[in-house]
Amino acid sequence: MLLSTYGTRGDVEPLVALAVRLRELGAEVRICTPPDEDFAPRPAEFGIPRVPVGSPVRELMRETAPLSAAELSRYRTKLVSAQFEALPVAAAGCDVLVAAGLAQVAARSVAEAAGISYVYVAYSAVNLPSPHHAPPPRPGWPEPESDDNRTRWEMDARRVHAEFAETLNQHRAALGLPPVDDVRGHVYSGRPWLAADPVLGPWRETAGLDVVQTGAWTLPDERPLPAELVAFLDAGAAPVYVGFGSMRPSPDIGHRAVEAIRAQGHRVLVSRGWADLDLVDGREDLFAIGEVNQQRLFPRVAAVVHHGGAGTTLVAARAGVPQVVIPLPVADNPYWADRIADLGVGVALHGGAPASAALYAAIETALAPETRARAKALAARVGTDGAMLAARRLLGSRQ
Repeated sequence: MLLSTYGTRGDVEPLVALAVRLRELGAEVRICTPPDEDFAPRPAEFGIPRVPVGSPVRELMRETAPLSAAELSRYRTKLVSAQFEALPVAAAGCDVLVAAGLAQVAARSVAEAAGISYVYVAYSAVNLPSPHHAPPPRPGWPEPESDDNRTRWEMDARRVHAEFAETLNQHRAALGLPPVDDVRGHVYSGRPWLAADPVLGPWRETAGLDVVQTGAWTLPDERPLPAELVAFLDAGAAPVYVGFGSMRPSPDIGHRAVEAIRAQGHRVLVSRGWADLDLVDGREDLFAIGEVNQQRLFPRVAAVVHHGGAGTTLVAARAGVPQVVIPLPVADNPYWADRIADLGVGVALHGGAPASAALYAAIETALAPETRARAKALAARVGTDGAMLAARRLLGSRQ
């Protein structure tokens, strides 16, 4: 089987989990990811062949200013062409192609040309069209003015088609395939899979779309925490974690969060992330870390302040800790922020850089006994076997 995605760590890790479970069931698997070296260790750890495709994602995320609509369009067109060049070779000998994320525009055509099965996967319900929610924000595209979800999804489909149709159909013609008249529908297929926990991010029945929700795809992480981090954790009360993963938030957000946490008498643990947050000021109540095992770390923190990535949200929920989500207006970040607020296990702070008073109030709410109790109760309901369920279903579908 070939598993393919393009994005940050949160896009890659679920496919690694699925690949490991497929291997345990006797399947041969290879995985396509961006070429960033950040993504190489995990597939290599499990002996999974990895095929780099496209440009490094970290370079894109390091841009100090957002790319213009024209620059993003050129980037996307280049990625589609790179996929049509790499995926046919990577798919040789495979009988199933699993593609995760809308960026996988070429995948279904490659599967079609090779005569193999195709499965499209989303990691969040908000990424699939439904009248129950609006489309997620897409970089470089203005937000639709309509408040009607159906209208917004129709506009989204037109924009996706306008962005990709010419490039996609040119490559399909070269493969002897007919053109498509709805790129988004073509990529999603009529039966997409949803690799999200049904308690944390449920799918609501929607006419015309037969969604298979498997649960989130994760693996147990047994890596120990660094000795210096353990020493900091052991030296006092549980700190509040602050980290924004691969996102680049406003420079003020991190400083304001630290101030709000300290003002309430709590220690702070800062994850530098891809934004390279530099908040160390020499005081003993703050400790900075790089990439560490969140599964081991989060049960030892008092709360998690983060950007709303699907992976961070899930790990914090499983750890039973409250969350303060400060989402950037992109992809599924706002969706996960709202889910945490709706479940009563934390606070969502929309609208860019929150004021200090809003951050103080959010952290105070997150650390309240009733919020902590709800977070602990939620942890007992979140599943852990989504990747194995998906692997068994994939293998069963090809028999």
